[in-house]
Amino acid sequence: MKYRNLWLGFIAVIVGSFAVLGYYGIEIYREAPPTPLKVVTTSGKTIFTQQDIQDGQNVWQSTGGQQLGSIWGHGAYIAPDWSADWLHKEAMFFLNHWAQQEGGVTYEELEEEKKAMLEARLQKQIRANTYDPETGILTISDLRAEAIASNSRHYTGLFMNDPEFAKLRDVYAMANNTVKDPERMEKLNSFFFWASWACVTERPGKNITYTNNWPAEKLVANEPSSDLIIWTGFSVIILIAGVGMLAYYYASNKEDDIDVSKLPKQDPLLGLKATPSMKATLKYFWIVTALILVQVTLGVVSAHYGVEGQALYGFPLADYLPYSITRTWHVQLAIFWIATSWLATGLYIAPAVSGHEPKFQKLGVNFLFICLLIIVAGSLAGQWYGVMQKLGYAENFWFGHQGYEYVDLGRFWQIFLLVGLFLWLGLMVRAIMPAFRNDVEGRHLLGMFLISSAAIAIFYASGLMWGQHTNLAIAEYWRWWVVHLWVEGFFEVFATVVIAFLFVRMGLLDTKMATATVLFSTIIFLFGGIIGTFHHLYFSGTPTAVMALGASFSALEVVPLVLIGFEAYHNLKISKLTQWIKAYKWPIYCFVAVAFWNLIGAGVFGFVINPPIALYYMQGLNTTPVHAHTALFGVYGMLGIGLMLFVLKGLSARRRWKDGVINFAFWSINIGLILMVLISVLPIGLMQTWASVEYGLWYARSAEFMQTDTMDTLRWLRVIGDTIFAGGIVALAWFIIGLKTGWSLEQDEDVSLEEHPTAVEGKTIQ
Repeated sequence: MKYRNLWLGFIAVIVGSFAVLGYYGIEIYREAPPTPLKVVTTSGKTIFTQQDIQDGQNVWQSTGGQQLGSIWGHGAYIAPDWSADWLHKEAMFFLNHWAQQEGGVTYEELEEEKKAMLEARLQKQIRANTYDPETGILTISDLRAEAIASNSRHYTGLFMNDPEFAKLRDVYAMANNTVKDPERMEKLNSFFFWASWACVTERPGKNITYTNNWPAEKLVANEPSSDLIIWTGFSVIILIAGVGMLAYYYASNKEDDIDVSKLPKQDPLLGLKATPSMKATLKYFWIVTALILVQVTLGVVSAHYGVEGQALYGFPLADYLPYSITRTWHVQLAIFWIATSWLATGLYIAPAVSGHEPKFQKLGVNFLFICLLIIVAGSLAGQWYGVMQKLGYAENFWFGHQGYEYVDLGRFWQIFLLVGLFLWLGLMVRAIMPAFRNDVEGRHLLGMFLISSAAIAIFYASGLMWGQHTNLAIAEYWRWWVVHLWVEGFFEVFATVVIAFLFVRMGLLDTKMATATVLFSTIIFLFGGIIGTFHHLYFSGTPTAVMALGASFSALEVVPLVLIGFEAYHNLKISKLTQWIKAYKWPIYCFVAVAFWNLIGAGVFGFVINPPIALYYMQGLNTTPVHAHTALFGVYGMLGIGLMLFVLKGLSARRRWKDGVINFAFWSINIGLILMVLISVLPIGLMQTWASVEYGLWYARSAEFMQTDTMDTLRWLRVIGDTIFAGGIVALAWFIIGLKTGWSLEQDEDVSLEEHPTAVEGKTIQ
């Protein structure tokens, strides 16, 4: 395929996809669940104000937000989904009140006919939309105000320090006095009411709620809509058609076997002398290694909170590091170390590709390193202060905990990180531009390198598009721009280009073939990936069209992953071609692992929860962390480790590595991840799915269901996979330290060195 056609296809996908994303973003703004100016009873009593609800959202964020339970299914998995839990409790208050009023018994003691009658009465009252858009007033019945008061007493006791709820707090891994101020607690209750009101109130003129009838709750007639079922079927058809077309493409464009005789006789990178700025990237990888160790440790602690809610083997850890903090840091550090590894790889490759070391490049690399350290330490400290309730609403928003999973860091730290990303982009551009001007043949690949680098800096800015009081539906729209487009989208493109660059520089790929492959792969990936962002927003207060688009295009996201085995086989074959290539065995094995986890984690486990009917019952259950762990660590984490090992090999190319420790690390990490998922997290998620279908989401997340002996055993079984995985991480760190101290290196030098008696700074001698 000609470059021109590929570039036109790339531009068309970008422009068309973002036009759709933008248009329906406007629709989300227009149709988001309204935040009423006042909530009043039919008797004229004001229950909440808009300010109460908005302040309550800020209180929820300060407790850890989506890191402590969830709202609309997005968040952590130990505590309940507060919107589903509130809704069920509110419904039961109505039903029990009427049952007592009419028969002097509880709802559960009634005959089935009377139960059905009361449920019909409940649905008629609770699903009716009594919000007046002209006055901004939401009117509720006096009985509903009593239900709100009853729920508020329950949550106040739970979130504060009522001894009656001590056991339940332990089950939910909630620290005592999660909320310390009674006034703050009142506002939090108003936000919980609003979030559940959106789940059960029908949109004007329609028979579906603002959250498309999510969560599953038969008492209030929250059941899958016809649109949801239709678009599920359509997404499966699209997946099958897409796989068929891509299989035909692969079959008709089968690559020739690699001609070993045309490969370099020795390692081209042995003649590469690292420039000062390239050497300066080494400290980035030391920090990456340290962050991996801390992140995995926090993951172990967070998992243990699932069985011993406020303690770590008897030690009252929640008094100092509650679950919402350990989970926040666990997630946040994953983003930090993966991104740092990828960014450092870019800083290493840019001068190597161009053969040019710009003036003050090393100073820029060192300055950026200091900025990243400040951002990591400052944001984590701010999150601790926020969750420990030591910051006001505004201070928490700017410096503390924003409460949104993956973008938890305060707004100041977000801005600081964005500035750092643009500094990184500037360092990349100034180093790569000489090659862009001089290398005519490689200019297209370099262009993709610069575009993907720019996208990493630019698209993080979408995390600044919401404010302190932004409607949750709108904040979720922009949050997924960061999580899906930035983390899953353009970082993926950047990684594809970087790996192509590495293989081209090693003489393993032809520049023309690499360029065409990168452009084609990017088009295929982004065609489904950009609009596929909507599959995260089926039930987040969005219109039905978002569900239709998300279901269709997220199915296309899976298409290239289904056939990614070709990439794995190609990389594995490369690793065994010649003696000198075997020196890069472990970086290449990491790339093979990336392909495997792309297929399993992003492909299989991703599609399991992607179709609307599946996600309707699974959103907010442990089926989601199955996908999250295998995709985030399996794909992006293993790629970060692979890139780190590649650079470290480049910085010590003349010394052969000892295989023992790194062999143990590689297989322990991957086997541990498999076991963690298959013998613990996945079975829990599937059992929860059954409970969600049978009884509703509230029950699947309830203490009653989650604290059975079977569930407790499954949680403890995770220790097996976690221990093997953690052992692999420790071995990886030991190996990397050994590259500096020498215990990971053989005593003899690489035999190919004699083929490269001279070296020019930043250039390869061939």
